[in-house]
Amino acid sequence: MAETRVQSEITGKVWQIEASIGDSLEEEDAIIILESMKMEIPVVAPRDGTLKEILVGEGDTVQEGQDVAVMET
Repeated sequence: MAETRVQSEITGKVWQIEASIGDSLEEEDAIIILESMKMEIPVVAPRDGTLKEILVGEGDTVQEGQDVAVMET
């Protein structure tokens, strides 16, 4: 299996972590919800796979392009 790094598309604060390590995810399933400018923006799985690692915690600020999770695909 290949390892896929999931990146944030925006700068924002981690509002909620939706998925757990070991979860099987389908493409477009939400992994993390970010809050930016009072909007909730999901960070989604780029393809089908298993969530291997979450690299941020709730309340953390993330930058655009930052790795936030790792999947096995």
